[in-house]
Amino acid sequence: MKFQPIAHRNFLFLQGPPGPFFWQLAERLRTLECGIFRINLNGGDAADWLGDATDYRGSRKRWTLFIDRFLNDNAITDVVLFGDCRPLHMAAHRMAQLRKIDVHVFEEGYIRPDWLTLEPSGVNGNSSLSRDPDWYLEEAKLLPPLPDRPPITASFNRRARDAWRYYSRTWLSRPLYPFYRSHRKGSVVMEGFAWLHKFTQEKKEAAHVERVLSILHETPYFLFPLQLSTDFQIREHSPFTDMEEAFEYVLYSFARRAPTNTRLLVKEHPLDARFVNWNARVERLARRAGVADRVMRISGGDIAQLTDGARGMVTVNSTSATLALTAGIPTMALGKAIYNISGLTYQGRLDDFWTRGQPPKPAVFDAFRRVLYDRCLIYGGLASETATTILVESAMERLVGDRVSRWASTLVAAE
Repeated sequence: MKFQPIAHRNFLFLQGPPGPFFWQLAERLRTLECGIFRINLNGGDAADWLGDATDYRGSRKRWTLFIDRFLNDNAITDVVLFGDCRPLHMAAHRMAQLRKIDVHVFEEGYIRPDWLTLEPSGVNGNSSLSRDPDWYLEEAKLLPPLPDRPPITASFNRRARDAWRYYSRTWLSRPLYPFYRSHRKGSVVMEGFAWLHKFTQEKKEAAHVERVLSILHETPYFLFPLQLSTDFQIREHSPFTDMEEAFEYVLYSFARRAPTNTRLLVKEHPLDARFVNWNARVERLARRAGVADRVMRISGGDIAQLTDGARGMVTVNSTSATLALTAGIPTMALGKAIYNISGLTYQGRLDDFWTRGQPPKPAVFDAFRRVLYDRCLIYGGLASETATTILVESAMERLVGDRVSRWASTLVAAE
């Protein structure tokens, strides 16, 4: 798509996802005569950004006034960032709002795969989108059906390489950024060793998955996909401190109230590389709850296939829930989630969900998806060169095209 030059806009890029996406997006904006600025907060940021940048090496206490002066001195009109719950991003977002500067928040896609999220106000629990099903039904009346697009190519090795490059440079450059503290908990070095251990267990785990699937083929089961305890979805948008606590809550409800002929399948998150023995933890707690023969755990397997075969899905607020909604599977969300609305997810108690869960209403889910596509989903991905190229062009439509202008105008009108 061809865009007109817009020399009056100055974009400030803060932290993005590991990899080249933010740099490539900035270069694309530069061709439209936009001003491009960047603040690096650590060595990983510097490694991903190939051009001029400002390195912030100060403390968190000094950041708020620093970012305010930077916004003012450079006449910034737009701030671009990935994830709106990182402490420095939260402060930058609030200072930008005080100066009436547009903030564009990227995040992993509400509906996966093949999509990322880009909202002008905030994402997930901070999203300005309605939680009223009737609002979606009304808004969707003027929207076309979802476009039929081919799947986005993805490579786990590419994503792992980008992540390792980013976090290893962050660790190695600590003396240059003495006050920087990652929003992620844990050590990047220990996580690296955990990944190596995970790779050594792949064949063993694949055989275990096959055994579990053969059992589940003839048994009704509920699916509980684990999330990352370090994710802000858990830390900021849920009642739980970590996934271990969430699992125990779900397990004891299952033991008390789920039909005795059903099983609970716990699926580990594919990017969880902590030294946490979920197998031992699940077995121990299941024995304590008296349901050791009804609870199973896997770390591999196709999440879409597992969802299709489930009687229901319980999640804190994982985007995996959209797979269940797509398949018409009853779904229960325990935390704040963009999709946790009447007509899509069960709105009662978890204890009652096991026997009373209802499939999502197709009309509401269709309207929900069409509104998301129109307002905040961008096509593309981060795990291949082709995917990133497509993502850049999709983001351009939001940042400088008619679609973002139309959505932003509705927000302004509502204020």
